Amino acid sequence: MTRFDCFVVVDWSAGKSGPARPSKDSIWIGLARPGAAPESRYMRSRIEAEAALAELFAAETAAGRRVLAGFDFPFGYPAGVARRIAGSDDPFALWDWLEQRIEDAPDGSNNRYAVAEEMNRHFDGPGPFWGKPSEAAHPGVPYRKQGIRFDQVAERRAADVAAKAASSCFQLAFPPTVGGQVLMGLPVLNRLRRADGVAVWPFDDWQDAPVVLAEIWPGVIEPAVRAAKRAGDIRDEVQVRLLSHALSRLPADRLHDLMTDLPAEAREEAWILGAGARDEISALALGAAPSTPTESPEPPPLRDDCFALPPGVDWTPVDEAMARLRASLAPVVRREEVALGEASGRVLAADLAARRSHPPRANSAVDGYGFAAEGIGDGPVTLPLVAGRAAAGQPFDHPVPHGYAIRILTGAALPEGVDTVVLDEDTRATETAVAFRGPVRRGANTRRAGEDKAAGDALLPSGHRLRPGDLAMLAAAGHGAVPVFARLRIAVLSTGDELVQAGDGAGAGAIPDANRPMLAAMARAWGHEVIDLGIAPDDRGAVRKALDRGAAGADAILTSGGASAGDEDHVSALLGSEGRLTSWRIALKPGRPLALALWRGKPVFGLPGNPVAAFVCAALFARPALSVLSGGGWPEPLRMTVPAAFSKRKKPGRNEYLRARLDADGRTEVFASEGSGRISGLAWAEGLVELGPEAREIAPGDAVTFLPYAGLGL
Repeated sequence: MTRFDCFVVVDWSAGKSGPARPSKDSIWIGLARPGAAPESRYMRSRIEAEAALAELFAAETAAGRRVLAGFDFPFGYPAGVARRIAGSDDPFALWDWLEQRIEDAPDGSNNRYAVAEEMNRHFDGPGPFWGKPSEAAHPGVPYRKQGIRFDQVAERRAADVAAKAASSCFQLAFPPTVGGQVLMGLPVLNRLRRADGVAVWPFDDWQDAPVVLAEIWPGVIEPAVRAAKRAGDIRDEVQVRLLSHALSRLPADRLHDLMTDLPAEAREEAWILGAGARDEISALALGAAPSTPTESPEPPPLRDDCFALPPGVDWTPVDEAMARLRASLAPVVRREEVALGEASGRVLAADLAARRSHPPRANSAVDGYGFAAEGIGDGPVTLPLVAGRAAAGQPFDHPVPHGYAIRILTGAALPEGVDTVVLDEDTRATETAVAFRGPVRRGANTRRAGEDKAAGDALLPSGHRLRPGDLAMLAAAGHGAVPVFARLRIAVLSTGDELVQAGDGAGAGAIPDANRPMLAAMARAWGHEVIDLGIAPDDRGAVRKALDRGAAGADAILTSGGASAGDEDHVSALLGSEGRLTSWRIALKPGRPLALALWRGKPVFGLPGNPVAAFVCAALFARPALSVLSGGGWPEPLRMTVPAAFSKRKKPGRNEYLRARLDADGRTEVFASEGSGRISGLAWAEGLVELGPEAREIAPGDAVTFLPYAGLGL
């Protein structure tokens, strides 16, 4: 897309001409160029504004400058309105129709309510246009909306739903309203678009047009207007000045993104430029530095005392420890936008709604013949065929007369006049007619427009981790890119003089490092990036350097070993003396105190050095904690109640977690040894049996709780 050099924002009015002195509820034009201070111009009437805009466009294009001009009223109506009134789905047909009928005097008096009466006569029942200053005048326009049924056309466009607009283009009076502005604005736009080089977004091929007209609403920068407006300022003037300034500061590639990848409804209904980018454009309006679509401000750091325990807390039950940990954490990663094809496994950073209906139009669910069901009775039926057919991606653009049928294929949009499809196998056809047996149910073998999701419907909440099926739904609902949290970066560190790299020759007293590859694999399975800090010896200086590397490049740190209070437990000693350390003595087996700390502002999870205990603590505590830090909420493990295939006597006081798997009969068996040094049990198992803090006497067949690895994200 060629860059724009001049940005114009117009606040329109449908009322009478304004006074000589600048005032509210009149027409204001904002103008800005990159690097220059924005300006505003007051226009007393629509006639004056149209002339000024035509002159501005001509001067800018003559100077070789490209113009983006935004207007604050809808460029289109909900789907179906143009066809009912002007006989065509082409929005410009309705623009032409309005231009032929709207009368606008120099003093601003106009006939918009009379034209609205004529438009209402194209619909059954009252409306859809409503609202007027006087109940007695213009009887063809209802005074209030009560009693109007929006069953022939939608009350709001897809763009209005996406932008949460306060009123619809059918509302002609009572604030907030835009209906009158539409009637008085579209004829002006229709004349402006006839000039050489002028294109209308998104209806025309606008990519390189010298002048592009677009719909944009000042509400996009409402936070900025509230912050900037001072006593005595005219709100309309502030809006056009700030919004034109914001557009001039928006990076060209970001503006291109906002103007492309629109839902199908935009081709007929138009779209609101900047919908969905309110915070970004408001920040630019107030002078913030432009950001790219892949960047956002850093979230606030965790509090220094986030892991602190209340005085007197000693051994903490598992459920209480989890609740305290959950309450202490918040997301620590930025937001970014990624293409849909790259979003699997990412965490959504905003609630998402459908940008388009799915399916966008009523369509056929089978290969067959389509027709109107009204009048089709019992017994044999023969209908003549219209010439042509409807196929997916190749719509039939003409009405099908009543009493005729059309060849239609799966996925094809239903032509006008078709509401029912009969299956191929239930027909006999020639080149000119089709025969089948009635009765038929109206709507048979068809899919309604939006029967899966309608434009504006909620799709997925912020914090949801995207799966392949989610991507299919988002694509169908019009999303080509999605806002997500940046991947959480996890630094993994092992400590201990006795440890060597896995695979290296292990001498006397040396132990291969089993924790680091295990914890790194767990973090990756949970969707995080991993930074390998290696092995630090039992030396505070070496541990300090390793933690510093982790804090510099990661969002959180997992350590194993050295987290207790022994002579060689340098991790806990260092975190206690130079960081913010709390040792959480959690009542669980296997496991030892869980060291939670902040190092250079980054959270540190100090796990036990025993691999089985490290695995259990990471799966139960680190997994949900890291999920919260990554923006994904607190995931609970999947818990299944199954019969035991083992016997066990358990003492009261703490939760126990046994390595377990299901046998062929669906019973859970446990590893032969409960010893936490038996690492092979982690590989043998398919999950954990969870036993609560109470005493238990378990016999084969008793119900126990099984936590499958899959339900722990592994």
